[in-house]
Amino acid sequence: MADKRPVLIATEADDLTADMVISELNRRNVPVARFNPADIGAALTVSARFGSDPAPVTARLRTPSRTVELAEVRSVYWRRPVWPAFDHLNPDDARFAAAQTRYGLGGTLYALDGPLWVNHPLRNAAADYKPAQLAVAQRLGLAVPPTLVTNDPDEARSFVGDHEQVVFKTLRWTPYRRGGVPVTGWADLVMATEIDERVAVVPHLFQAVVDKVADLRVLVVGRVVFAVRIESGMLDWRKDYSALSYRVVNLPARMENALLAYLDHFGLASGSFDFAVDEAGGLWWLELNPNGQWGWLEESTGLAMSAAFAELLTQGVAP
Repeated sequence: MADKRPVLIATEADDLTADMVISELNRRNVPVARFNPADIGAALTVSARFGSDPAPVTARLRTPSRTVELAEVRSVYWRRPVWPAFDHLNPDDARFAAAQTRYGLGGTLYALDGPLWVNHPLRNAAADYKPAQLAVAQRLGLAVPPTLVTNDPDEARSFVGDHEQVVFKTLRWTPYRRGGVPVTGWADLVMATEIDERVAVVPHLFQAVVDKVADLRVLVVGRVVFAVRIESGMLDWRKDYSALSYRVVNLPARMENALLAYLDHFGLASGSFDFAVDEAGGLWWLELNPNGQWGWLEESTGLAMSAAFAELLTQGVAP
Protein backbone atom coordinates (compact mmCIF):
# COMPACT_ATOMS: atom_id res chain seq x y z
CA MET A 1 0.00 0.00 0.00
CA ALA A 2 1.31 3.45 -0.92
CA ASP A 3 2.48 5.64 1.93
CA LYS A 4 0.09 8.61 2.04
CA ARG A 5 1.91 10.51 4.77
CA PRO A 6 2.79 13.98 3.49
CA VAL A 7 6.08 15.83 3.37
CA LEU A 8 5.78 19.33 4.81
CA ILE A 9 7.91 21.99 3.10
CA ALA A 10 8.36 25.40 4.74
CA THR A 11 9.74 28.01 2.37
CA GLU A 12 9.16 31.38 0.76
CA ALA A 13 6.91 31.80 -2.25
CA ASP A 14 9.69 32.02 -4.85
CA ASP A 15 12.13 29.19 -4.17
CA LEU A 16 13.34 27.40 -7.30
CA THR A 17 15.45 25.00 -5.26
CA ALA A 18 12.41 23.86 -3.28
CA ASP A 19 10.56 23.51 -6.59
CA MET A 20 13.24 21.06 -7.74
CA VAL A 21 12.75 18.89 -4.66
CA ILE A 22 8.96 19.05 -4.97
CA SER A 23 9.21 17.87 -8.59
CA GLU A 24 11.23 14.87 -7.43
CA LEU A 25 8.70 14.12 -4.70
CA ASN A 26 5.90 14.34 -7.25
CA ARG A 27 7.70 11.77 -9.40
CA ARG A 28 7.65 9.47 -6.38
CA ASN A 29 3.92 10.15 -5.81
CA VAL A 30 4.70 11.52 -2.36
CA PRO A 31 2.07 13.96 -1.03
CA VAL A 32 3.52 17.44 -0.45
CA ALA A 33 2.17 20.36 1.55
CA ARG A 34 4.03 23.65 1.08
CA PHE A 35 3.58 26.66 3.32
CA ASN A 36 5.27 29.88 4.37
CA PRO A 37 4.92 31.22 7.95
CA ALA A 38 4.56 34.74 6.51
CA ASP A 39 1.14 33.71 5.18
CA ILE A 40 -0.33 33.33 8.68
CA GLY A 41 -3.92 34.54 8.65
CA ALA A 42 -6.52 33.68 6.03
CA ALA A 43 -3.92 31.92 3.85
CA LEU A 44 -2.45 29.85 6.68
CA THR A 45 -4.14 28.58 9.82
CA VAL A 46 -2.88 26.26 12.53
CA SER A 47 -4.83 24.60 15.34
CA ALA A 48 -3.33 22.42 18.05
CA ARG A 49 -4.83 20.72 21.10
CA PHE A 50 -2.89 19.60 24.15
CA GLY A 51 -4.03 17.66 27.21
CA SER A 52 -7.42 16.65 25.81
CA ASP A 53 -6.50 13.58 23.74
CA PRO A 54 -4.40 10.47 24.31
CA ALA A 55 -1.85 11.97 21.91
CA PRO A 56 0.37 14.67 23.47
CA VAL A 57 -0.48 16.99 20.57
CA THR A 58 -3.23 16.92 17.95
CA ALA A 59 -2.61 19.57 15.32
CA ARG A 60 -3.80 20.63 11.90
CA LEU A 61 -2.36 23.08 9.39
CA ARG A 62 -4.41 24.54 6.54
CA THR A 63 -3.45 26.42 3.39
CA PRO A 64 -5.78 27.36 0.52
CA SER A 65 -4.92 24.06 -1.21
CA ARG A 66 -4.04 21.65 1.60
CA THR A 67 -5.21 20.44 4.99
CA VAL A 68 -2.52 18.56 6.89
CA GLU A 69 -2.91 16.49 10.03
CA LEU A 70 0.50 17.22 11.49
CA ALA A 71 0.72 13.91 13.35
CA GLU A 72 0.76 12.20 9.93
CA VAL A 73 3.69 14.19 8.52
CA ARG A 74 6.62 11.94 7.65
CA SER A 75 9.23 14.69 7.25
CA VAL A 76 9.67 18.46 7.32
CA TYR A 77 11.93 20.29 4.87
CA TRP A 78 12.71 23.59 6.61
CA ARG A 79 14.01 25.28 3.51
CA ARG A 80 13.72 29.10 3.32
CA PRO A 81 10.68 30.09 5.37
CA VAL A 82 9.93 33.74 6.05
CA TRP A 83 8.33 34.81 9.31
CA PRO A 84 5.73 37.58 9.13
CA ALA A 85 6.79 41.14 9.97
CA PHE A 86 3.28 42.64 10.34
CA ASP A 87 4.48 45.91 8.83
CA HIS A 88 0.91 47.25 8.76
CA LEU A 89 0.82 47.31 12.58
CA ASN A 90 2.44 49.78 14.93
CA PRO A 91 5.88 48.64 16.14
CA ASP A 92 4.73 47.29 19.52
CA ASP A 93 1.83 45.35 18.02
CA ALA A 94 4.07 44.07 15.21
CA ARG A 95 6.63 42.71 17.68
CA PHE A 96 3.86 41.10 19.71
CA ALA A 97 2.22 39.51 16.66
CA ALA A 98 5.55 38.25 15.31
CA ALA A 99 6.42 36.64 18.64
CA GLN A 100 3.01 34.97 18.94
CA THR A 101 3.37 33.53 15.44
CA ARG A 102 6.89 32.26 15.96
CA TYR A 103 6.11 30.65 19.30
CA GLY A 104 2.59 29.51 18.35
CA LEU A 105 3.10 28.12 14.86
CA GLY A 106 6.76 27.30 15.42
CA GLY A 107 6.09 25.81 18.84
CA THR A 108 3.35 23.57 17.46
CA LEU A 109 5.67 22.24 14.78
CA TYR A 110 8.44 21.72 17.33
CA ALA A 111 6.00 19.73 19.49
CA LEU A 112 5.77 17.01 16.84
CA ASP A 113 7.69 13.89 17.76
CA GLY A 114 7.43 11.83 14.59
CA PRO A 115 8.81 13.55 11.50
CA LEU A 116 12.34 13.80 10.21
CA TRP A 117 13.51 17.41 10.09
CA VAL A 118 15.79 18.63 7.30
CA ASN A 119 16.85 20.50 9.32
CA HIS A 120 15.23 21.35 12.63
CA PRO A 121 15.41 25.16 13.02
CA LEU A 122 16.85 24.91 16.51
CA ARG A 123 19.57 22.57 15.24
CA ASN A 124 20.29 24.93 12.38
CA ALA A 125 20.62 27.80 14.82
CA ALA A 126 23.03 25.91 17.08
CA ALA A 127 25.20 24.96 14.10
CA ASP A 128 25.30 28.50 12.72
CA TYR A 129 27.78 29.93 15.25
CA LYS A 130 31.09 30.25 13.41
CA PRO A 131 33.34 30.06 16.50
CA ALA A 132 31.69 26.77 17.47
CA GLN A 133 32.07 25.55 13.90
CA LEU A 134 35.80 26.19 13.95
CA ALA A 135 36.32 24.31 17.21
CA VAL A 136 34.25 21.29 16.14
CA ALA A 137 36.04 21.13 12.79
CA GLN A 138 39.45 21.00 14.48
CA ARG A 139 38.25 18.38 16.97
CA LEU A 140 37.28 16.19 14.02
CA GLY A 141 40.73 16.48 12.49
CA LEU A 142 39.99 19.08 9.82
CA ALA A 143 42.55 21.76 8.97
CA VAL A 144 41.42 25.16 10.24
CA PRO A 145 43.13 28.43 9.19
CA PRO A 146 44.42 30.61 12.05
CA THR A 147 41.40 32.64 13.14
CA LEU A 148 40.78 35.35 15.72
CA VAL A 149 37.41 36.43 17.10
CA THR A 150 37.84 39.60 19.15
CA ASN A 151 36.60 43.06 19.95
CA ASP A 152 40.06 44.10 21.18
CA PRO A 153 41.68 46.40 18.57
CA ASP A 154 45.20 45.64 19.83
CA GLU A 155 44.61 41.88 19.52
CA ALA A 156 43.24 42.41 16.02
CA ARG A 157 46.20 44.53 14.87
CA SER A 158 48.65 42.01 16.31
CA PHE A 159 46.92 39.11 14.55
CA VAL A 160 46.87 40.90 11.21
CA GLY A 161 50.55 41.72 11.59
CA ASP A 162 51.41 38.08 12.29
CA HIS A 163 50.02 36.82 8.96
CA GLU A 164 50.79 37.65 5.35
CA GLN A 165 47.15 38.25 4.46
CA VAL A 166 44.05 38.37 6.64
CA VAL A 167 40.37 38.67 5.78
CA PHE A 168 37.52 40.05 7.82
CA LYS A 169 34.33 37.98 7.82
CA THR A 170 30.96 38.64 9.34
CA LEU A 171 29.98 36.33 12.17
CA ARG A 172 26.36 36.36 11.06
CA TRP A 173 24.59 37.60 7.94
CA THR A 174 21.93 40.24 8.49
CA PRO A 175 19.98 42.36 6.00
CA TYR A 176 21.91 45.59 5.49
CA ARG A 177 21.19 48.69 3.44
CA ARG A 178 23.20 51.78 2.52
CA GLY A 179 21.19 54.63 1.09
CA GLY A 180 18.27 52.28 0.72
CA VAL A 181 20.29 49.85 -1.41
CA PRO A 182 20.84 46.26 -0.13
CA VAL A 183 24.52 45.40 0.33
CA THR A 184 26.29 42.11 1.03
CA GLY A 185 29.32 41.51 3.20
CA TRP A 186 32.11 39.66 1.37
CA ALA A 187 35.29 38.17 2.76
CA ASP A 188 37.61 41.17 2.30
CA LEU A 189 41.29 41.72 2.97
CA VAL A 190 42.05 43.89 5.97
CA MET A 191 45.22 45.81 6.85
CA ALA A 192 46.49 46.51 10.35
CA THR A 193 46.24 50.24 9.62
CA GLU A 194 42.51 49.90 8.99
CA ILE A 195 41.80 48.60 12.48
CA ASP A 196 40.71 51.29 14.90
CA GLU A 197 38.66 51.64 18.06
CA ARG A 198 35.44 50.77 16.23
CA VAL A 199 36.51 47.13 16.52
CA ALA A 200 35.81 47.40 20.26
CA VAL A 201 32.08 47.82 19.68
CA VAL A 202 31.34 44.20 18.70
CA PRO A 203 33.29 40.96 18.15
CA HIS A 204 34.89 40.63 14.70
CA LEU A 205 36.20 37.53 12.92
CA PHE A 206 39.66 37.78 11.34
CA GLN A 207 41.13 34.82 9.46
CA ALA A 208 44.48 34.14 7.82
CA VAL A 209 44.07 33.75 4.06
CA VAL A 210 44.72 30.27 2.71
CA ASP A 211 47.02 30.27 -0.33
CA LYS A 212 44.38 28.51 -2.38
CA VAL A 213 44.11 27.35 -5.98
CA ALA A 214 40.38 26.59 -5.82
CA ASP A 215 37.41 26.25 -3.52
CA LEU A 216 35.34 23.22 -2.64
CA ARG A 217 31.62 23.10 -1.86
CA VAL A 218 30.45 19.85 -0.29
CA LEU A 219 26.75 19.11 0.10
CA VAL A 220 25.78 16.27 2.40
CA VAL A 221 22.22 14.93 2.19
CA GLY A 222 21.61 12.20 4.74
CA ARG A 223 24.60 9.96 4.06
CA VAL A 224 25.07 11.01 0.43
CA VAL A 225 28.04 13.30 -0.24
CA PHE A 226 28.38 15.59 -3.26
CA ALA A 227 31.68 17.44 -3.71
CA VAL A 228 32.26 20.13 -6.34
CA ARG A 229 35.52 21.93 -6.99
CA ILE A 230 34.94 25.59 -7.85
CA GLU A 231 37.49 27.44 -9.98
CA SER A 232 37.26 31.21 -9.74
CA GLY A 233 40.58 32.95 -9.08
CA MET A 234 38.73 35.15 -6.59
CA LEU A 235 39.20 35.56 -2.87
CA ASP A 236 35.43 35.21 -2.44
CA TRP A 237 33.89 33.26 -5.33
CA ARG A 238 30.36 34.40 -4.43
CA LYS A 239 31.09 37.81 -5.96
CA ASP A 240 30.64 36.64 -9.56
CA TYR A 241 28.87 33.36 -10.30
CA SER A 242 29.26 33.95 -14.05
CA ALA A 243 33.04 33.59 -13.70
CA LEU A 244 32.92 30.17 -12.05
CA SER A 245 33.70 26.75 -13.46
CA TYR A 246 32.95 23.45 -11.75
CA ARG A 247 34.36 19.95 -11.50
CA VAL A 248 32.85 17.04 -9.60
CA VAL A 249 35.40 15.37 -7.31
CA ASN A 250 35.51 12.48 -4.87
CA LEU A 251 36.49 13.03 -1.26
CA PRO A 252 38.74 10.68 0.70
CA ALA A 253 36.77 8.38 2.99
CA ARG A 254 38.38 10.02 6.02
CA MET A 255 37.05 13.42 4.95
CA GLU A 256 33.56 12.09 4.23
CA ASN A 257 33.46 10.43 7.64
CA ALA A 258 34.55 13.66 9.34
CA LEU A 259 31.76 15.63 7.65
CA LEU A 260 29.16 13.02 8.58
CA ALA A 261 30.41 13.14 12.17
CA TYR A 262 30.18 16.94 12.02
CA LEU A 263 26.50 16.81 11.05
CA ASP A 264 25.85 14.18 13.70
CA HIS A 265 27.43 16.43 16.32
CA PHE A 266 24.86 19.13 15.63
CA GLY A 267 21.95 16.79 14.91
CA LEU A 268 21.67 17.84 11.27
CA ALA A 269 20.40 15.75 8.38
CA SER A 270 22.04 17.95 5.75
CA GLY A 271 24.56 20.73 5.35
CA SER A 272 26.73 22.64 2.87
CA PHE A 273 30.44 22.84 3.68
CA ASP A 274 32.99 25.24 2.19
CA PHE A 275 36.72 24.53 1.97
CA ALA A 276 39.74 26.20 0.40
CA VAL A 277 41.99 23.93 -1.68
CA ASP A 278 45.72 24.58 -1.48
CA GLU A 279 48.32 23.75 -4.14
CA ALA A 280 49.07 20.37 -2.57
CA GLY A 281 45.39 19.44 -2.61
CA GLY A 282 44.93 20.04 1.10
CA LEU A 283 41.48 21.10 2.27
CA TRP A 284 41.08 23.99 4.70
CA TRP A 285 37.89 24.46 6.62
CA LEU A 286 35.99 27.68 5.96
CA GLU A 287 32.44 27.18 7.17
CA LEU A 288 29.23 25.18 7.30
CA ASN A 289 25.94 26.57 6.08
CA PRO A 290 23.30 24.27 7.61
CA ASN A 291 20.78 25.36 4.99
CA GLY A 292 23.00 26.41 2.12
CA GLN A 293 22.05 26.95 -1.51
CA TRP A 294 22.79 24.12 -3.92
CA GLY A 295 20.29 24.36 -6.79
CA TRP A 296 22.73 26.14 -9.11
CA LEU A 297 25.29 23.39 -8.55
CA GLU A 298 22.86 20.69 -9.65
CA GLU A 299 22.10 22.68 -12.79
CA SER A 300 25.83 23.21 -13.47
CA THR A 301 27.05 19.67 -12.78
CA GLY A 302 24.09 17.33 -13.27
CA LEU A 303 24.55 15.88 -9.79
CA ALA A 304 21.30 14.39 -8.45
CA MET A 305 21.07 16.63 -5.40
CA SER A 306 17.32 17.26 -5.51
CA ALA A 307 16.71 13.54 -5.92
CA ALA A 308 18.82 12.88 -2.81
CA PHE A 309 16.74 15.36 -0.81
CA ALA A 310 13.52 13.81 -2.13
CA GLU A 311 14.68 10.33 -1.18
CA LEU A 312 15.65 11.43 2.33
CA LEU A 313 12.32 13.20 2.83
CA THR A 314 10.43 10.22 1.41
CA GLN A 315 12.07 7.78 3.82
CA GLY A 316 11.34 10.11 6.73
CA VAL A 317 13.92 8.56 9.03
CA ALA A 318 17.17 9.94 10.41
CA PRO A 319 20.20 8.97 8.31
